[in-house]
Amino acid sequence: MEFAPSALLSTWAAGVAALGGLVVWWRIVGPGFTMLACGSVALFAAPAALAGAGPGAWVAVAVSVVAVAVRSRPGLSAIALWGAGAVLVVAGMLDDGPEVAVVTGAAFLGGVTMLMLLGHWYLVDPRLPRWALKALGVAAACGAVADAVAVSLLGAVPWAPGDEPVGFGFLLLAAASVVLVVAARAALGETGYSGVMAATGLSYLAMLTATGAAVLGRLLLDGPVLG
Repeated sequence: MEFAPSALLSTWAAGVAALGGLVVWWRIVGPGFTMLACGSVALFAAPAALAGAGPGAWVAVAVSVVAVAVRSRPGLSAIALWGAGAVLVVAGMLDDGPEVAVVTGAAFLGGVTMLMLLGHWYLVDPRLPRWALKALGVAAACGAVADAVAVSLLGAVPWAPGDEPVGFGFLLLAAASVVLVVAARAALGETGYSGVMAATGLSYLAMLTATGAAVLGRLLLDGPVLG
């Protein structure tokens, strides 16, 4: 597998589209969040396309624009977002390497990203139900574990001689991502808005560790990094 930033961005966009579509489908948010989710998909998919991810990334950007256009109809917007995610996943499977890493990476990065975005949306509407954040926390934690296991089994672990710092960094960041997401979900058990604030702050940190784990894991799959 050859590591390419465009592949990671495309995978990230796929996860945001899939989980963003799920949140929109739940009909707990308004058109504003739909625009945020679609904009986030384009934010990752457009640079991926410019970096060589292929026409599938451009199609995803176009479909996300359609989702914005029909944002007053949550069902159609959700389906459009899922369509964008499906296009990106298929394109990634065809062009970017091991199929399972595309799926697990999308679940991992998309889950953490949507957990953070929906957590911030509570600033717009504090009455939003907490079960949605808890569900995204479960998705993110499962995605983190699945991606770490998949990348490890595909060849990232054991790592080449000399790559021990990168290998240990990958394992540490993957474990930290799981811990932070689980902690974010646990914080939602606190009464009052402080629980949501804590969960959102922890999701920030999980975004950082998730990005590091995804990048380092795929660099290790590409072959020796330091050795």
